Amino acid sequence: MPKKTKTLEVAVVNTNIPDYWDKAKKFLIKNDPVLARIIKQYKGEALASRGSAFFSLARAIVGQQISVKAAQTVWNRLLMAVSEVLPQNILHADTDLLRTCGLSARKVIYLKELSQFFATTNPEWHLKNDQEVIKDLVSIKGIGKWSAEMFLIFHLLRPDVFPVADIGVQRAIEKHYNHGKKMPLSEMTTLSEKWKPYRTVATWYLWRSLDPVPVEY
Repeated sequence: MPKKTKTLEVAVVNTNIPDYWDKAKKFLIKNDPVLARIIKQYKGEALASRGSAFFSLARAIVGQQISVKAAQTVWNRLLMAVSEVLPQNILHADTDLLRTCGLSARKVIYLKELSQFFATTNPEWHLKNDQEVIKDLVSIKGIGKWSAEMFLIFHLLRPDVFPVADIGVQRAIEKHYNHGKKMPLSEMTTLSEKWKPYRTVATWYLWRSLDPVPVEY
């Protein structure tokens, strides 16, 4: 496991770092000089799983269409409101209380739906491939492809996920590869081909290059 730094202390407590991380870094450094520069700026930092499927999906719902900083603020308020983000706590929480955390009415509904799903289902997603997991997840109200991709990255730690629709990914690619100018998604996808089979790792470092704290779901 990489040595922890002050920057990553919050992100790695009680988590597991992917066993492919060091190998992936070497691969990306060798194949992409832009990513090589970014990776070297964040030595000792890495993607880490919280180990809870519900946690990851709830974080993804909270983070939909808002900045990393804003999502963290809402999440902190949610923690204060329900003590621990667990299915039973969300199900029993008053809707108005959840709204005071900064959640939209729609996100409250989504969190309630997700909580009901976990209260009645015990999915074994670790046994399924990426597309099967996405298919299962998008059947849950409030979970779209982006949220499913966050789950694949942050909970299942799948190595080759590329969420091209993610605004952070788009901004980072445009900043580092296109002089800040808009780039078609098709070109971004083509660019990502050279990062296979470690597009998750490339994505994480692209996010890291934009935000003052590591992205986590």
